[in-house]
Amino acid sequence: MAVERIALPPPDRAGGMTLAEALVRRRSVRAFAAHPITRAALGQVLWAAQGEADARDGVRTAPSAGALYPLVLYVATAEGVFRYVVAEHALERVSSRDVRGDLAAAALGQAEVAEAPCVLVFVAVVTRTTRKYGERGERYVYMEAGHAAQNALLAAAALGLAAYPVGAFEDARVVQVMKLGRSEAPLYLVPVGAPRFAVGGAR
Repeated sequence: MAVERIALPPPDRAGGMTLAEALVRRRSVRAFAAHPITRAALGQVLWAAQGEADARDGVRTAPSAGALYPLVLYVATAEGVFRYVVAEHALERVSSRDVRGDLAAAALGQAEVAEAPCVLVFVAVVTRTTRKYGERGERYVYMEAGHAAQNALLAAAALGLAAYPVGAFEDARVVQVMKLGRSEAPLYLVPVGAPRFAVGGAR
């Protein structure tokens, strides 16, 4: 059975908002407009989180201990669940089911997770790092998830999008909803979309 791949527009590697302005504008915004974000905007946020900074050596936009890259990035939308294919800057369909409502339930009933046009699901294969660094490697994985999520949040801010990080969820339910593999552990949910209202103060 052929796997559906959806190419994303090339990321903007040179223009856009300055880092300082994106830092100032970043807010945890939980009110989303109903319409989906563009494929270009989604691709930019995914690239910022886990894309290749330089395709020649495969170095990504977020630092990784030993360049082992334990993170796997999924996207849940109304059209289904997709995995971000880093080397191709593309989406690979995993499921045609809209799981955002189930993710909201797993996130202790946070309705905004279901309302967001897309939800980034940061997952880790921890053994990729612990094989080299032992028990300490688990800490490195959590650090890396923080780096990648912040990149995504800053990219969303630079694009004028609403986004916020979610750490409160039931791991087992997210594993079940996303049909993750035995070695995959969910670390972060980041709902992303156009803001329903003008962005206010930080929370």
